[in-house]
Amino acid sequence: MHRPRWPQPRRRTVALLSLLMAPSLQAHQDVKAPSVNVIGHYETAVGSSDAASEGGVTSKRIETRPLLRTGEVIELVPGMIVTQHSGDGKANQYFLRGYNLDHGTDFAIWVDGMPVNMPTHGHGQGYADINFMIPELISKLGFRKGPYYAEEGDFSSAGVARIRYFDKLPASIANVTLGSNNFKRGVFANSSDLGPGTLLYALEAATANGPWDLEQKLKKLNGVLRYTRGTEREGFNVALMGYDSQWNATDQIPQRAVDQGLIGRYGNLDPTNGGRTSRYSLSFSGRTPWRSGGLQADVYMIRYALDLWSNFTYFLDNPVNGDQFQQSDRRTVYGFNPSYAFATPFAGLDSITTVGMQTRHDAIDRVGLYSTEARQLLSTTRQDKVSQTSIGLYVQNSTQWLPWFRTLLGARTDHYRFDVNSNIADNSGKRTDTMVSPKMSLIFGPWAKTEFFVNAGRGFHSNDARGTTIRVDPTNTSLPVDRVNPLVRTRGAELGMRTEIIDNIQSSIAFWTLKQDSELLFIGDAGTTEASRPSQRTGIEWINYARPTEWLLIDAELSVTRARFSNDDPAGNRIPGAVDRVATLGFTVDGLGPWFGALQFRHFGPRPLIEDNSVRSQSTTVANLRTGYQIDKNLRVHLDILNLLNSRRDDITYYYASCMRNEVGVLPECSGGDGVNDRHFHPVESRQLRVSLIGRF
Repeated sequence: MHRPRWPQPRRRTVALLSLLMAPSLQAHQDVKAPSVNVIGHYETAVGSSDAASEGGVTSKRIETRPLLRTGEVIELVPGMIVTQHSGDGKANQYFLRGYNLDHGTDFAIWVDGMPVNMPTHGHGQGYADINFMIPELISKLGFRKGPYYAEEGDFSSAGVARIRYFDKLPASIANVTLGSNNFKRGVFANSSDLGPGTLLYALEAATANGPWDLEQKLKKLNGVLRYTRGTEREGFNVALMGYDSQWNATDQIPQRAVDQGLIGRYGNLDPTNGGRTSRYSLSFSGRTPWRSGGLQADVYMIRYALDLWSNFTYFLDNPVNGDQFQQSDRRTVYGFNPSYAFATPFAGLDSITTVGMQTRHDAIDRVGLYSTEARQLLSTTRQDKVSQTSIGLYVQNSTQWLPWFRTLLGARTDHYRFDVNSNIADNSGKRTDTMVSPKMSLIFGPWAKTEFFVNAGRGFHSNDARGTTIRVDPTNTSLPVDRVNPLVRTRGAELGMRTEIIDNIQSSIAFWTLKQDSELLFIGDAGTTEASRPSQRTGIEWINYARPTEWLLIDAELSVTRARFSNDDPAGNRIPGAVDRVATLGFTVDGLGPWFGALQFRHFGPRPLIEDNSVRSQSTTVANLRTGYQIDKNLRVHLDILNLLNSRRDDITYYYASCMRNEVGVLPECSGGDGVNDRHFHPVESRQLRVSLIGRF
């Protein structure tokens, strides 16, 4: 590890313009030294970012990490926890900076220039399903936290991850994995010259039953076809992706059902829950020099579908047919994101300005909620056709004022238009909203291989379009309902430091705060998110990467958060599901002769489950182990032991009212419709083994 050498102004400006045109997380950034793979796994060297909480992860790090499910790639974002409360074909549950992000609210995910989060989604606002992603194709995962960057818009207040695929694979890949619970996965990927460019193609197929009493019967098929021509400075790529999945789901279950011996920890109360989903996309990314700078544009079209059957309350609302409901989503998403980065030198200073536009249109043919029994339709609660359009304009300037001081100043304005056509006429309507968000970062150093950061900014998240036009309760049209604001303001600030003053150790620390005008909370009996009270979170993150020897990498991360509603209420001020601490510890061995391996511990602390903090979840600690052997230069084998210690803790815990079949007509709470308040949990999957044979040619 070393402190990067600052280039001369003219050479630096040319080099940075080339960097700014690269299709990566930093594609529209600022004056700074190019990222350095300080230890081959992370791009977080001193001089490589604008905040202590910003960085990147290389393909080598992703390759070495044992994963239970695809979504756990996002756990490489420091402080992030990825879990599941249903079947593995559904979007993951995300936790970061004291947020239970549900399936993606306030955390934005981009894959190969396309947004993953879905606004006005059938299951929850900002739903981000990354099961279509193939980890072997990832060249880099870049991450940021906080509303400090002008090019980051909706859902990014807590953080953003931008995932980029390889233009050309280092080698062709053939991967076969077999494991416990009928886990089977095969991946084939290759890239080859085609005319003046490179064609990358990949196919993934997987099946799994999981440890559940109800066989999951997950069936997953993924495909990627991607053509690249040119360089990162001047060229383009076009990609076609397709994904289909179906599964049975064991959702969260009530603790009392286990205590009474009605079911085991891996049992269920509705064996007909499950889902199916698909995602098909066509995207284009191009970049070219123009005058004193560089142009870049991303264009995409996504066709998406989901049908999800869930039953969280069992027989609370309908004691005869049960409470199962179907959530359905059919949409086509269009986007166009151009930007222009150009040198703006003055007074002999290096300066780069970026201007950009982000447009998105969601043509939602159907977003619906239906009452069902055993996946058979009983009645329609609500069905809507929605047209949602957003336009974001931003400008950002980075200037190197002194060898030890630079600034990143920016602002963006976002305009949203919602048009809702509901089967309930009173809930139809149109709404618009506009929000301006200024941003600021001050970067000092490096001195003695150490730099300091001051970051502040405003951001936002959008609310479900249906909530912005609603007037009456869909289940009781005589009952009026308050509308929500289309856009919700967030305000954040951060003080940070990153240092490499100790040889072979890189450390960063960040003190941060984030205020939100309205919290989005998961509503268990509806399976959706709902706007709630204003909130404030403060916290500290401490990240350490060490390379004591050439063959050993140690990563240790600790995040502690205080999360509260910021207005007083007799119900209490705790935010349900807000994780107060996250800790990870990992050891990665590589280059120790033919042997390699990894041991990863992750811990997330207890959470309040209701506002007065009288009911809390347990903490959860899970360890995953990988050990492997390089048979020859093209062939390796490894064994993953997932949940090594066979933890019997929970992936997710909620607290709400429900009624089981045997309680209907017996308990007064179920006869009166109030239900029995109880913990509802989804357990960590039991220990399982997976053996992989990987060929690279």
